[in-house]
Amino acid sequence: MSGFFRFTPLANALPSTVPFVGPEAIERARGRKVRARIGANESGFGPAPSVLKAIRERAGETWMYSDPENFELREALALHHGVSRENIAIGGGIDGLLGEIVRLVVEPGTPVVTSQGGYPTFNYHVNGYGGRLVTTPYVNDREDLDGLLSAAKREDAPLVYLANPDNPMGSWWDAGSVLSFARALPDRSLLILDEAYCETAPAGSTPAIDALIGQPNVLRMRTFSKAYGLAGARVGYAIGTLGNVQAFDKIRNHFGMARISTVAALAALEDQAYLRDVVEKIVLARDRITAIARQNGLSPLPSATNFVAIDCGSDGVHARAIVDGLMEHGIFIRMPGVAPLNRCIRVSVGPDADLDLFEAVLPKVLKAVR
Repeated sequence: MSGFFRFTPLANALPSTVPFVGPEAIERARGRKVRARIGANESGFGPAPSVLKAIRERAGETWMYSDPENFELREALALHHGVSRENIAIGGGIDGLLGEIVRLVVEPGTPVVTSQGGYPTFNYHVNGYGGRLVTTPYVNDREDLDGLLSAAKREDAPLVYLANPDNPMGSWWDAGSVLSFARALPDRSLLILDEAYCETAPAGSTPAIDALIGQPNVLRMRTFSKAYGLAGARVGYAIGTLGNVQAFDKIRNHFGMARISTVAALAALEDQAYLRDVVEKIVLARDRITAIARQNGLSPLPSATNFVAIDCGSDGVHARAIVDGLMEHGIFIRMPGVAPLNRCIRVSVGPDADLDLFEAVLPKVLKAVR
């Protein structure tokens, strides 16, 4: 007997999907092993040796639940950023925090403003709670601040999403422009400022923490998944005012964090020397991907992230053929999902061996699809 009659009408109406198809699913579907995993914006450089040491030393504690208040990690992050621990909320990656924010704000029919072609997981959460997505197109491959502001005012939207630097295009705004945008939003509109890639961004692109810490309609999202190399640990955090941060305690899974993940995050935060070293590797790998693209007659876009979007000069069908062709050689990459952004492919940085393979195979794939 079907159990669908038990579900809400909204749940029954939703498709059974995931925001991103993972490389593991592609391996299963194609029967082909991934040889270069450069599509999910993870850090192929991995976490610091000091982090792995901490994990090994504390692995025996896995039988215990994690501290439901996440006190130690919140305290360390507060010291790192120069704020109170009451300004920090911990969650299961930015994705988990986004789901909780949407749960706090969105009801069926609630207008939510974001960019067309922007982060699919945010849209997934909004759809899951019945929100009404209001999107603005990218302009010159950047999120359109004026368009987002206009839509927020027109719709009286209680939730607005902006990623800076941006996924999937790698573009960014300077800190002054982001501050002006945040301060111009209506008081009713809560800005989710997703800064997942802030560690890899150029100087002057990320507003200082104290510039927005007292603004009650801004929540800033940070993660250990990217530059810190802990995507599989699922540790993210929000920075905001006391009222916004305390709201998470009303609905979050208080025992949802893995104890060993918080151990890893604490060790990663302490090892800033390793972070600086990885950021240097990311910059070099970005430069190499850029050079490979140009060598093959493609147009790489400027990037402030740990990936490079590459304009393939045609449309989404052509870009998809390149993505699929690379996967036939075991090279996993992705592409934006909405036109005209989907004329591009997106290649994550990675170790030399992965980029060596990409460099060797790309010309063959391009020749085949042309």
